[in-house]
Amino acid sequence: MPRRNGAPEVNAGSMADIAFLLLIFFLVTTTIETDAGLDRMLPPIEPPETDVIIRQKNIFTVNINKNGQLLVEDNLMDIKNLRETAIAFLENNADGSCSFCKGTKDPSSSDNPTKAIISLKNDRETKYSTYITVQNELVGAYNDLRNREAQRLFGRDFTDMEAEYLNPETPSSVRDDLKDKVKRIQDMFPQKLSEAETTTN
Repeated sequence: MPRRNGAPEVNAGSMADIAFLLLIFFLVTTTIETDAGLDRMLPPIEPPETDVIIRQKNIFTVNINKNGQLLVEDNLMDIKNLRETAIAFLENNADGSCSFCKGTKDPSSSDNPTKAIISLKNDRETKYSTYITVQNELVGAYNDLRNREAQRLFGRDFTDMEAEYLNPETPSSVRDDLKDKVKRIQDMFPQKLSEAETTTN
């Protein structure tokens, strides 16, 4: 009986094919999570032909320092009071032109929701979690007002209507019906959230 020289060889000729098939399998079956990000409307590329004059009382300034402290309208404020204060500013209705607003009509605050602008500025060393929390409170102020009016006019929350409208699986007939409703509520309280350039203190 002849003796074997060395260990038996393993045929690795098909290993590349197997690896390629596994790669295709994982590419096809894996779902990749994508961050939705922050929904912001960017300014137009072309500057406006006429200068837009914005009165200071129509700007609600929110500053975040590197320690996470809020300076709202030049006053220190706890973040838990931010949403309520922003709502009061947005629906102040100083000029009396808003028929659905429930504001105090303070002459030193915003004229109406279409002119009200929230300006957010943060320090470069501001914690990301603080920045997102402030963003959520400001967006929440808009959503609370929009939900209130959507409930009054259509009997359901605006956030639910918008989510259903933006869902690609929603039937086109339902989307067409929601389109005008969503736009109407957005026009009542347009989200004008401006972010100023960050600073370093």
